[in-house]
Amino acid sequence: MNMSANKIYKKILTYDTSVSKEVVYKAYNISKDAHRNQLRGSGEPYFTHPLAVANVLIDMKLDSATIVTALLHDVVEDSAYTLDDIKQNFGIEISKLVDGVTKLSKLETRFGLAQAENFRKLLLASSDDIRVLLVKLADRLHNIRTINGIKNNQKRSKICYETLEIFAPLAERLGIVGIQRELEDRCFAEIKPETRNSILKRLDFIYSQDKINIPFITKEIESFFKKNNVNCEITGRIKSSYSIWKKMQFKKASMDQLADIMAFRIIVDDKPSCYQALGLLHQEYTAIMGRFKDYISAPKRNGYQSLHSSLIGPKKTRIEVQIRTSLMNEYASKGVAAHWMHKGKAKFSEGIRYKWIRELIQIIEESSDPEDFLENTKLEMYNDQVFCFTPKGNLIILPKGANAVDFSYAVHSEIGNSAVGAKINNKTRLITTELNNGDQVEILISENGFPDPKWIDSCITGKAKAGIKRFIKNREIKEFSQMGTALLQKEFRQQNKTLHEKSLIKVMEVYGLSDLEELLIQIGKGNINSREVLSILYPNKKLETQNITALKKNNIQEKIKIKGVIPGMAIHYAHCCHPLPGERIVGIVTTGKGITVHTIDCFSLEKFQEMPEMWLEITWEREGDAFHKGNLVTVLANEPGSLADVTKIISENKGNISNIQVISRDLDFYKFNIDLEVKNVNHLNQIIVALRLSQFVESIERGKD
Repeated sequence: MNMSANKIYKKILTYDTSVSKEVVYKAYNISKDAHRNQLRGSGEPYFTHPLAVANVLIDMKLDSATIVTALLHDVVEDSAYTLDDIKQNFGIEISKLVDGVTKLSKLETRFGLAQAENFRKLLLASSDDIRVLLVKLADRLHNIRTINGIKNNQKRSKICYETLEIFAPLAERLGIVGIQRELEDRCFAEIKPETRNSILKRLDFIYSQDKINIPFITKEIESFFKKNNVNCEITGRIKSSYSIWKKMQFKKASMDQLADIMAFRIIVDDKPSCYQALGLLHQEYTAIMGRFKDYISAPKRNGYQSLHSSLIGPKKTRIEVQIRTSLMNEYASKGVAAHWMHKGKAKFSEGIRYKWIRELIQIIEESSDPEDFLENTKLEMYNDQVFCFTPKGNLIILPKGANAVDFSYAVHSEIGNSAVGAKINNKTRLITTELNNGDQVEILISENGFPDPKWIDSCITGKAKAGIKRFIKNREIKEFSQMGTALLQKEFRQQNKTLHEKSLIKVMEVYGLSDLEELLIQIGKGNINSREVLSILYPNKKLETQNITALKKNNIQEKIKIKGVIPGMAIHYAHCCHPLPGERIVGIVTTGKGITVHTIDCFSLEKFQEMPEMWLEITWEREGDAFHKGNLVTVLANEPGSLADVTKIISENKGNISNIQVISRDLDFYKFNIDLEVKNVNHLNQIIVALRLSQFVESIERGKD
């Protein structure tokens, strides 16, 4: 990238006449001077990087302050120039932008920082001025474009995974689809080149027939619209390899199922023409029920607008159409950047479109676990929306799949904490009822109401999950404290002793506790025996004591957190369903055997339906590095190399085969039962997706004994 200052200035001038030539030249020269002795990993002069970042943002037609920030974004971190120097030369606005980008860069390079924490800081830094995030996205895009300059394979993979987890989803939420898709495709090519190539080959095969049909269908629809006086431009669209791979994992569908619909984008003159075009298509062709979405009257949270519909179109071919204006199409591609181009605003953080940033910050401040925060917010970033209303007509926007619990916490945390039911469209419904677009929801509350822990499994918004967990944790602490106080008072009465708070300081020192409240909680939980407290205070008095260490050991429950069970009970994993971390599970208590863990949908649970006393509510603890048994039933083509290909794919995806058994065999196919060790259910699903891409695999399903 060898752009001159004059070329940059002239490119900005084509869309921003307020640009200062002097400021652009000054930023160009300071950046060039700051990086004059620096090289990138590829051996190129480092100055090529800020030039490339600036050029990405110029192509997005961003304001001159953003372009100047792009030129200067690494200056403070990499040279003797200070933030005060930037402020003196360019003013407060640009110095604040440069400072924001510099802070994000420092967070990226800090060793050992969790991804969730990175994400948290990124959101916080971006909430004041969204242009900081736009510069950072352009910075990341150029780094990914030139990632081959990094020689360390592990470092390249780490950068790509971070990009897919954090930067690509943020680009999506800002509506910058062009950057999102390029980040995804380049990172996917780096992390899983063989998988991507397999998908591209299969796509090429699937679309080979469509290459003939697309021009024919396009011409027929164009002629149809011309006859009805609708001016339009039509283009065909092919899905990306990464989006198909993601859907194969989450929808557990084959690639052929996901890629069998041809997609067409129809650009018309204005909004009325969008609806006119849709009406004409529905009159001429058969519409597929349940496949229509109106994002014009109800835009997505990132501002996206379009009409989507699926039809049985020309030549009886199933097609998908997206109808929008050229302005909507520009917003769909450039998102928040297009907002500046057409509104002439320098600040992007205002308005309902970026309300999600403030909501996520609220979750951050109320959540102590950054990993839980990341999981909760991932759900919100990928779902579409439902639009619901309070009885007073206030609009509440929620992710698709949200229920009345999510609605209650969206209104206010106190409403959620005291909710006991809901009226949906004036009819009393369960509070876990899923909501639909246009529902009017009234939350029924009670002074004695409190959230049910089971709601966590049914609600999907981070705010609701965080609110329920926080309430339960606070209530449990209160209950344990009360229980500990009662146990201690009882023990002192039985031993004819008087309980004084000051005397308990010695006990707190023995257990290494900081305050009395914590001591009472530990006694209430059973981690500290109340009689042991007396033996510490009165060592010469004969009391029946228990070994403190033994008590603590008996309370440790590895891998599974069990509610209401005596610590130390034996735990077994059911062979009928092979439960894996990440799945919903249930425990069956058997006398003399302990607890047997099943998946919630295991067929073996039917025989326990009439024995509710044997059922136990259990959940997985945080996943560790332990491996668990999984089972696959695979049908392979009876060809040389088929089994070798399967074992290679499992190995490449970090699975460990423990046993392979041939179930049946004929002239064309083998049927195998494969036992393998995996980390969790997502790990197993990843292996299943990879195997489905093999040319030898006819079918593959998760096995049940």
